Amino acid sequence: MFKTITEDLQKTLKSNLPQIRFLLKKNPGMAYKEIGEIGKKVGKKYNIELLVNFPHEGKIDNFEMYGKQDLSLIIDMEKKRFPMDREIIKEKALEILGDIKTEDAYMYEDKEGVRIIFNGNIQDKIDILPHSLHIWYEFTQPVIEFCEWLLENVYLLKNSQD
Repeated sequence: MFKTITEDLQKTLKSNLPQIRFLLKKNPGMAYKEIGEIGKKVGKKYNIELLVNFPHEGKIDNFEMYGKQDLSLIIDMEKKRFPMDREIIKEKALEILGDIKTEDAYMYEDKEGVRIIFNGNIQDKIDILPHSLHIWYEFTQPVIEFCEWLLENVYLLKNSQD
């Protein structure tokens, strides 16, 4: 499901790239808004809210990486707990992603979350919350595989083709 969603997003962004590039030159704010709208439209097809993020200055100019990093999937804002123990998520992260750091995150107001940190760099991370998934890292093959597992087993989303 993750691969399906991100490939759809990448394809849609690519087909709108001439307009986005034009807007970036004229009005970067409008370009960002347009990219956000594209994310929303693609997400709606999968019953999620899809946010394309540009966390650092200059990232919006890296057209090749649109939809291949820095993405938020808002799945169900009502959820505060995972359908499984957090340790299972951490174990699966280590199994698929290898040399990473896992930690509990956002543990307040009866909420829970897991953070995956790559290369010891807090900016290269995946934030896994019961209601949403935030990937602040490039979608390498292991990241895609892990996110596929998360969508199916933690967020209980099924591929419509299945």
